[in-house]
Amino acid sequence: MYEVGQYVVHPGQGVCKVEAIEEKPRATYMLMPVGGRHPMRISFPVASEDRLRPIIGSEQAKELIGEYPQLPVEKLGNHTNALEERFKDELRNGTCRDAVRIAKTFHARIAEVKASNKKPPVVYERIFKQASERSLQELAVALGMSVDDVRELFLTKGEDASQN
Repeated sequence: MYEVGQYVVHPGQGVCKVEAIEEKPRATYMLMPVGGRHPMRISFPVASEDRLRPIIGSEQAKELIGEYPQLPVEKLGNHTNALEERFKDELRNGTCRDAVRIAKTFHARIAEVKASNKKPPVVYERIFKQASERSLQELAVALGMSVDDVRELFLTKGEDASQN
């Protein structure tokens, strides 16, 4: 069971802080999403807590940022609908490493399409945005930094995981 004050990753909302645990009428976590324009408190049943995961630790976050240049970029197929569903599902159920890898993959793919003087598919930009926001939020909380500071760490690694 998670505790009040702990940060968790919600499958749909990303990083959230456990603000309270209500026992009646049934055990429920009261979660507040981190970031976002207008975060709203979420009720999440304790019985489904296996769908939540704790955020990455600070040492793991530092290692992940250090390994960023070596993370593989996936080859993508041309079926954008299946592609979007696959990566959205991976973002909902995957780790912070998965989100960083997805952001890197779509950052590279968007740059590749733009280099050939074409407009990247909207689905590429949408997946990139979701993956980079989710990974930057989690890394920022894990490291006790702002999202912009984490973005700077990626810049010092020679590549920017969060900009087009």
